[in-house]
Amino acid sequence: MAENSQAGAPEIVAVRDAHRFDQNALEQYLRAEGLVEGELEIRQFQGGQSNPTYFLTTGSTDAPRHYVLRKQPPGKILPSAHRIDREYKVMSALADAPGVPVPRMHVHCEDADIIGTPFYVMDYVPGRVFGDPAMPELEAQERGDIYRGLIDALAALHDVDVDAVGLSEFGRPNGYVERQIKRWRGQYEASATETDPNMDALGQWLTDHIPEDTTPAIAHGDFRIGNLLIAPDSTDVSAVLDWELATIGHPLADLAYACMPYHLPHGVAGVRGIEGLDLAAHGIPTEAEQLERYRQARGLSPIDDWPVFVAFSLFRTAAILQGVYARAVQGNASNSDALNVGRRAGLIAERGWAVARAHD
Repeated sequence: MAENSQAGAPEIVAVRDAHRFDQNALEQYLRAEGLVEGELEIRQFQGGQSNPTYFLTTGSTDAPRHYVLRKQPPGKILPSAHRIDREYKVMSALADAPGVPVPRMHVHCEDADIIGTPFYVMDYVPGRVFGDPAMPELEAQERGDIYRGLIDALAALHDVDVDAVGLSEFGRPNGYVERQIKRWRGQYEASATETDPNMDALGQWLTDHIPEDTTPAIAHGDFRIGNLLIAPDSTDVSAVLDWELATIGHPLADLAYACMPYHLPHGVAGVRGIEGLDLAAHGIPTEAEQLERYRQARGLSPIDDWPVFVAFSLFRTAAILQGVYARAVQGNASNSDALNVGRRAGLIAERGWAVARAHD
């Protein structure tokens, strides 16, 4: 993540008023942990809808040291949301996993008295982030390479031996999709400002179409182009970011979420979709090609009930966006555009219900 004019370089800004904290307290804590030498400069990454993320600089002018700090947002948060402890645990466990690059973890602090909420600090990894899955900044070949790299990294993640990396207790192996439907129905109801008939119908439909369990895997929970850090000078994946929803679960739920842009319209503000694009002209593989690449990488048979997983991903996303909207209303969402993004929850629910009806 570099602050320059390169396409995809994340924007680093002054810390937003809503996310300020005691910088001296943090500096003292990190100095005691051996992470700070000299002065500490703190700025904030603009982007993301969940946990505020900061760019830390210390060391000397000739030998600067850069870190990234992630913390829970201030204010009231929904139960089981913003689990930065889980982010820290899973990335620490994946430190040596082949094909799944993650930043090096340094420290996790649960003491909210330091900067107001729990936080963790990890290495800063230079790279580029593309929030729009159409990636208009890039050439067609680059887009295709990144889409294929997305699938390769996801397949590698799902092939990680859960027990070998110490995550056997990270989540319950069975009933993942059923629990997720129940969870996100609850999260949606806790933050909904009005009833959405599409959301209600989709939630019931999913409850009636629970897919069978399969061999569980580490599920990232938010695996998409925008959470990949792409190398500054190539299309390689430098790091997979934003693990707060990670658990042990059904790998096809992860895959469906990664493919969700195929089911969302391109060109709608606040919606990350590529439906309507000429995929071949843009160098983007089709959904069928992505599914086949994943199947071949993992040695799987044809995927049954694919529309159920897609509908579930749309349902969950609508619930998440409703939560973003609720936080924006409270004034503590981590992105200044959160209000607009949250208002798209209804459109996502409508698409999910359309996928469900087409499947029946």
